[in-house]
Amino acid sequence: MAIIQHPRAFEVENGFRSEHRQQIAEGYWRAFARKLRYPLGPEAKAVPFVKSVLDPTYAISAVSKDGSFLGAAGFKTPNGAFIVGRFDDLALVYGYFGAVLRGLTLQVLERECADGTLLMDGIFVKPEARGCGVGQALLQAIEARASSMGLHRVRLDVIDTNPRARALYERQGFTETSVTNMGPLRAIFGFSESTEMTKEIGGKPA
Repeated sequence: MAIIQHPRAFEVENGFRSEHRQQIAEGYWRAFARKLRYPLGPEAKAVPFVKSVLDPTYAISAVSKDGSFLGAAGFKTPNGAFIVGRFDDLALVYGYFGAVLRGLTLQVLERECADGTLLMDGIFVKPEARGCGVGQALLQAIEARASSMGLHRVRLDVIDTNPRARALYERQGFTETSVTNMGPLRAIFGFSESTEMTKEIGGKPA
């Protein structure tokens, strides 16, 4: 596993360690439970589902010097994504009819990959590691990965109920490109607006 040395008291790694899979699933659920409570809840089912479909190929993680998991960022390309669950995966956890309903709901949140763009697929930092530069380091590593793939921009989406995340993205140079109003669906997903933000980078062909 490739390791990117970081001057702070942690390292940023391509992928994630197998022993951190459970913590990543739990952290992902904590970070996005409000948005995913109906598509994937309850937690007792959501965490095992997320754990089963995580793909380290499309992840970057932060680990302390003693090996403790601190945070992760996922991304999506036309070839795959951080969360790769399909209908059969949903059915194993939620049953056939539950998978149908959840699959339809999840389609509302689905985002397509544009040419030349790396699409972020979630970023989160453990509460005890916040304020230590972990989120910033993960974003910088995402940008470096996109550049190494020959892509020219990074795109992410942030909801109106997460101003802390938006402030981080703006400090890193991301700018607003569009806003989607959820309308009546806000009762299902727990937020009123989703803002698309992008950052241009200098991609070099891999």
